[in-house]
Amino acid sequence: MYSLKEKEIIFVFTGPDGSGRKTVSKLVGESTLHMKGVISYTTRERRHYETEGEDYHYISKDEFESARNNGEFLESVEVDGNLYGIKEQDIKNTFEEKGCIYLVLNTEGAEILKKLYGDKVIRFFVYADRNTVMERQKERGDTPEIIERHLAHYDQDMAYKEECEHIFENYKLDHIAFEVTNTIEHYFKLKLEEKAAKKELL
Repeated sequence: MYSLKEKEIIFVFTGPDGSGRKTVSKLVGESTLHMKGVISYTTRERRHYETEGEDYHYISKDEFESARNNGEFLESVEVDGNLYGIKEQDIKNTFEEKGCIYLVLNTEGAEILKKLYGDKVIRFFVYADRNTVMERQKERGDTPEIIERHLAHYDQDMAYKEECEHIFENYKLDHIAFEVTNTIEHYFKLKLEEKAAKKELL
């Protein structure tokens, strides 16, 4: 397992599908704070509004199983018969570029990372009410079958809310982006203060 260095933090965006967690993470992580995101691998089919290498890396089940058997995945989960995972080497490579990274994970993946790295993982739970989630999925072109499958997990995902370090209701994108940015900057400030304090002790 990759050992996080002292300065390294993983920010994880999680919550129900359709809550806007990926949109918020990109707006805050890449556009505002210039962090680097790590993309998950999945065996599910790419949807028409998704892009390879931006939303997921889409691979076959055989490729996924082979990589998992080789110990390449730091975490992997199965949801509705589809496999999802983050490769350890991708985490390592991204940290070589940036001291802090962000991930977008379902609640199961977020919990696995939290158990692996403890306080080094900061979870942002992004949510919207059930009707809003359903409307957003309709707008992006999800089929009724996909929407029904996602909503079947809604209550279970929402139950994870209180486990996370920070909770944000995504009712207005610019508002939540401002709040999340301020929260992440607080962690950056704490790291700088810790570094300065240690220098004084030397």
